[in-house]
Amino acid sequence: MLPEKLTKALNKQYTNEFQAAHSYMAMASYFSHLGYKGFANFWLVQAEEEREHAMKFYHFLVSSEEQPILGLLEEPKSNFNSPLEVTQKSLEQEKSVTQNIHALVDLAKETNNHPTLNFLQWFIDEQMEEEELFRDMIKKLEGIDVGGDFFMMLDKECGERK
Repeated sequence: MLPEKLTKALNKQYTNEFQAAHSYMAMASYFSHLGYKGFANFWLVQAEEEREHAMKFYHFLVSSEEQPILGLLEEPKSNFNSPLEVTQKSLEQEKSVTQNIHALVDLAKETNNHPTLNFLQWFIDEQMEEEELFRDMIKKLEGIDVGGDFFMMLDKECGERK
């Protein structure tokens, strides 16, 4: 059993991870609608990763004898002005997730809950990778023409992501 405050916070993050997946699905649909199948694939893979993260919280809660409770998901933004905007929004979302994970770590420390601290270490490392991924994508997208040769090469590269 976990402290009630920690259980609530972990359940909130469980929902947040599904919200991130929901958001990435909307971003993928933006790219699909424009015909950029590679970029759509990139965001679909990202959505699947977020669902996997949510399930890590689910299983941790269950193994801690707590009930995972999925909260309400909000309708994600699905219309964007450019691929660069999508990527910038993705980085903002990941930064928000990082803040949430850090707050969970602080709460686990406050409640002296070592299993939760151990569990969250993986997410700390993962968030560093996620933010770097989107920072790199932003650098690639800045200053290039949508539909241009480099953009189409990047679309092809994104299509190979598994």
